[in-house]
Amino acid sequence: MRKSAPPLLLATLSIALLAGAARAGEWKSWNAGLSAAQASNRPVIVDVYTDWCRWCRQMDRDVYARADVRQYLDTHFVTVKLNAESAESVTYRGRTLSARSLASSFDVSGYPTTIFLASNGDHLVNVPGYVDADRFLLLLRYIGDGHMTRGVSWDEYVKKAGAKP
Repeated sequence: MRKSAPPLLLATLSIALLAGAARAGEWKSWNAGLSAAQASNRPVIVDVYTDWCRWCRQMDRDVYARADVRQYLDTHFVTVKLNAESAESVTYRGRTLSARSLASSFDVSGYPTTIFLASNGDHLVNVPGYVDADRFLLLLRYIGDGHMTRGVSWDEYVKKAGAKP
C-alpha cells in the first residue's frame, strides 16, 4: 500500500505555491508600488503605457515576459504599471493627482516610457520607447545593482559589461 501525504500538508503546499506564483511577475498600482518600495527598500520601475500603444504591448510580450528579465525584476525591483491616460487618483510627494497628470509631471511624452525611481520615490531616470530584452536587462542591472547611484556612467558600464554601445 502506497502512503500519500496528509491532506493538510498538501493543502498548505498548494496555497504556498499559488501565493508565490501570484507574486512572481505581479505589477502593482502606483500607490501600492511606492508603499512596497519603501517597505522593501527596493527601487521602482514604472511602465508608463496607454491602451492603444502597440509598442507597449510588444514590451509586455517580448521583454517583460522573458524569464531572465522577469526574474531580475522580481528580485531587484518593485514593478508598477501606470496608464498615462487614466483619471485614476494617485499620490506622489503628498499630492493627489490623476495618473495622466503624474505621467505629465515626469515629462512623459511617448509610450512606452520606463521610469526608474529610488525606493523613497526620488526620480532617477526616464527611458523612452521600446527597448529590446537584452538591452533592457543590461539597463536593469545597471540600475538594480547600484552602478548608476555609485556614479558609473552608462557608457562606462556598457563598455565594462562588454555590450554593444
